[in-house]
Amino acid sequence: MNFFKHLKTVTRHRREVRKLCFKCGLIRQGLTHDLSKFSRAEFKAGVKYYQGYRSPQAKEREVLGYSAAWLHHKGRNKHHAEYWTDSGGVGAISPVAMPPRYLAEMVCDRIAASKIYKGENYHDGCPLEYFEERKGRVVMHPKTAEKLEYFLTMLKDEGEKKTLKELKKFVKENK
Repeated sequence: MNFFKHLKTVTRHRREVRKLCFKCGLIRQGLTHDLSKFSRAEFKAGVKYYQGYRSPQAKEREVLGYSAAWLHHKGRNKHHAEYWTDSGGVGAISPVAMPPRYLAEMVCDRIAASKIYKGENYHDGCPLEYFEERKGRVVMHPKTAEKLEYFLTMLKDEGEKKTLKELKKFVKENK
């Protein structure tokens, strides 16, 4: 049963990200967003740890102490800040500023994930709340974090339509 529930969640998420990315002018990224979720490494864990109200990776992390699905996912998807890290020496991780088009996709991803997991409790402040809850726990370049917070605050204060319009402008001006 979790197979179909997880498939439905992933499909709904991808559809929502696609709609948002298209509004930002990110056609290719909208079409290819999170395709790795259908890989064996990610999908199998998604089914096994499916809960419906949060990412299965969170449950996998609680059970195993890490998430193999997340390690696979973040290394293949440029819309995650964790993709944009480099080793700065022994035991050091150096974040790299994300290119604008991937930062815009990350904003779309966070909006879509919040809509899917929050359901009828979603409001435009949810993605910002999620960001603020995890601030300091995610390795992210300061410029990336600043821009992400800027757009998520705009979403909360001015709504989705205005935010997507500004994201589209941001991507176009920074090609």
